[in-house]
Amino acid sequence: MSTSIDNITSSQNRDVTINIRVKQEQRNIIDRAAEVQGKTRSEFMLESAYQKAQDVLLDWAFFDLDPSKYQEFTALLDGVPQPNPKLQKLLTNKSPWE
Repeated sequence: MSTSIDNITSSQNRDVTINIRVKQEQRNIIDRAAEVQGKTRSEFMLESAYQKAQDVLLDWAFFDLDPSKYQEFTALLDGVPQPNPKLQKLLTNKSPWE
């Protein structure tokens, strides 16, 4: 996600249209917020939606642990796995397509 918001909002590379229906009061609030930031409605909505999408994806890719929980987590990763008969069976059986 190294693309900056400025690159995303530049109009020279836009080749896809997104249409949404909103209530009049929602559009009015969006328009006021865009005006406060000196942006068009489209610029404001694209920047806001893009930032929210990045936040959602980063929440799935990054998690924060306090030091003790991180220690516990890394110990589990580094430790010897417990025997798992079902997993062993899965890994030793041939796949249906083989």
